[in-house]
Amino acid sequence: MQLFKHSRTFLLQLILPIFSVILATQLWATPAIATGVYQMPDLSPGDRTWIIDDGDILSRVTKGRINNAISKLADDTGNGIRFVTIRRLDYGETVQSFVDQLFEKWFPTPEAGANQTVLLLDILTNNSAIHTGETANTLLSNEIAESVANETLQVPIRDGNRYNEAFVDATDRLVAVLSGQTDPGAPEVKENIRVEGTFKTAEETDDQTSTIVVVVILVIATVAPMATYFYFQRS
Repeated sequence: MQLFKHSRTFLLQLILPIFSVILATQLWATPAIATGVYQMPDLSPGDRTWIIDDGDILSRVTKGRINNAISKLADDTGNGIRFVTIRRLDYGETVQSFVDQLFEKWFPTPEAGANQTVLLLDILTNNSAIHTGETANTLLSNEIAESVANETLQVPIRDGNRYNEAFVDATDRLVAVLSGQTDPGAPEVKENIRVEGTFKTAEETDDQTSTIVVVVILVIATVAPMATYFYFQRS
């Protein structure tokens, strides 16, 4: 009985510091990765920053293609598009409230934001939202804007987080509409028909293997200290 008490005390002394470190790390990291509107950089009048990729999901090639397309749009029509990606919203914030506040921060007067459009993606949830200025809204109607945010951008993301393709597609559609061209429309959604079988999928097999590995690690982590303790006690 005495040995059992010593073993339990030894295990608690071993495990509690580990859990304390993990908990402290989580508590410290959680607010650090959240993004607030106040953290977004300011845009000066005439600023030609079209992409703010805080989520770090777009390749250099994609950024170059998007920048070229939007720069040409701005030169030809005066309409501007801003794409913003963030890692995580502040507590209580939504993608729509965030993009609305960001639009107001960047374009504090109706005149400044008249020809502007801001499209936002939160990569933690993959939720997106859009805000369009009054003049741009005469070309980019609310219906089309919502379709861009919830269909054009979202279809490639839902199909394997294809972020680069999503933003290129959104660029092409927005540029077309804001140039006065016919709206190319939302992408077609392909339905994948799954045939049920009697065999486990690779994902299910991997999940089972992962569970077994975790259980084995936990058993080893529990038994090894006890075995070590009893060994030294007998020695």
